[in-house]
Amino acid sequence: MIEIKKVSFQHENAEKPSLKNVSLTIAEGECVLLCGESGSGKTTVTRLINGLIPHFYEGKMEGCAMVNGLNVTEAELYDTARIVGSVFQNPRSQFFCVDTTSELAFGCENMGMLEDEILSRVDEAARELNIEKLLGRSIFELSGGEKQKISCASVSALRPEVMVLDEPTSNLDVHAIEELKQTLLGWKAEGKTIVIAEHRLSWLRDLCDRVICMKDGQVAFDLSMQAFAQYSTEQLHQMGLRSLRDEKIAPVQNSVPETETMQLQNFCFSYDGTPVLNIPHLSLPLDGIIALVGPNGAGKSTFSRCLCGLEKKFKGQVKINGQLWKNKQLLKNCYMVMQDVNHQLFCETVADEVQLGMRSENSSDVERVLEMLDLSHLRERHPMSLSGGQKQRVAIASAILAGKEILIFDEPTSGLDFRHMEQTAALLSSLKGNQTVLIVTHDPELIQRCCDHIVCIENGTVI
Repeated sequence: MIEIKKVSFQHENAEKPSLKNVSLTIAEGECVLLCGESGSGKTTVTRLINGLIPHFYEGKMEGCAMVNGLNVTEAELYDTARIVGSVFQNPRSQFFCVDTTSELAFGCENMGMLEDEILSRVDEAARELNIEKLLGRSIFELSGGEKQKISCASVSALRPEVMVLDEPTSNLDVHAIEELKQTLLGWKAEGKTIVIAEHRLSWLRDLCDRVICMKDGQVAFDLSMQAFAQYSTEQLHQMGLRSLRDEKIAPVQNSVPETETMQLQNFCFSYDGTPVLNIPHLSLPLDGIIALVGPNGAGKSTFSRCLCGLEKKFKGQVKINGQLWKNKQLLKNCYMVMQDVNHQLFCETVADEVQLGMRSENSSDVERVLEMLDLSHLRERHPMSLSGGQKQRVAIASAILAGKEILIFDEPTSGLDFRHMEQTAALLSSLKGNQTVLIVTHDPELIQRCCDHIVCIENGTVI
């Protein structure tokens, strides 16, 4: 079904190739996991299969990729799109419409299907992914996880023979991951060929037939899932991979002392008359590391934007040790790293990017943070030329070096392998006692390593 023949590829202006003489074959109906550290070549392999390399991402290429007899290296993208469906790490990059129902129908309309067929496929895809409640919604009102569900459904509606997914669970909660798993099991039962590039491995143990691990642009090993599952957690960690076991967080009741607290009052917010946040009062510890958890669409990102002073219509109050901070003070003293870090990368080099918000130059601090996040060797690279996980680490470095009193990270470890997740957790832990850090996350491994408080939000309220 899929055959990659001696492919080497180097992006334009890149210092080294992303792939080096890679050859592999994936059989029809096989479900394959592509794993490996950030920047190892996983995403490049997925872009070979769906034809984005070399047609969209330009560079120097040798070899070819065949999918179901079609040479996707030479074929037009619209021909490849008939047999290969893609779900990208950043779902926004594949949206063309402003409402969800139109987005699900868009691909089918492009294929020239009849209206009745399109409506039938939209309904079926919505049922398949259990997202009927998201139909007819504005794309801009959705959480990151909800956007990921829409992108999966829009591809499902096309019913391609091959499905390629790049970090599909990066913004999904545990319940949504299970729903996605059931969808993929359904696709697998239909005989579809599925390729998943992923760092979070535990949900794939009972789904994938085979594991291909990439390292430095080459295939490090190619094993059956049964053989791969024999590795211990410690062995996987040594390879820079996440655990195959489910990680769970035990709830802990913490009483916040009355001194040195951040008091949040009337944290209520609505979008076009629809309430999404209703928190009359909440006390949080200053200078702690606080995990903000809850289902997709619970209101976590809206809570973060209100705390940063980014929502102009927000009327709630923030008191730091009894002193009221108005929106201007919040904007001045808070720094937020968004889910989609592409929105906050502005400079020509990584070195310039991480220093952009610094109040005063301090080269030793810059070097320390770059070293801790494994970015030193990328300091002269353009931020937009990096992998998703590398961009994430650049945005985290920028936030830490800005020196703000309150730092908010929205899914900071999406797209990060085990080693870089641990580095990020260690760096965030080092901020305890100096800055207040809120981490919106679905990553239990991160929470275990650096957070000392957990706030759970459901349906816009703290539970």
